[in-house]
Amino acid sequence: MILKVDRIDDKHVICIDKDKKFFAIEKNEIKQQVEKGYFIVIDDNGTLTVSRDRPR
Repeated sequence: MILKVDRIDDKHVICIDKDKKFFAIEKNEIKQQVEKGYFIVIDDNGTLTVSRDRPR
């Protein structure tokens, strides 16, 4: 699943998927630097990866 970071609040990173569904991920689950506009990939094992560029 590929999510785009829409905004960041005090405790959560709010993301949106290709179907315009929103997801809230707790900041402490993301081990990398993340900013608005970044992409988060969640693989089949639930591992989160952050990227500045849209993954292919």
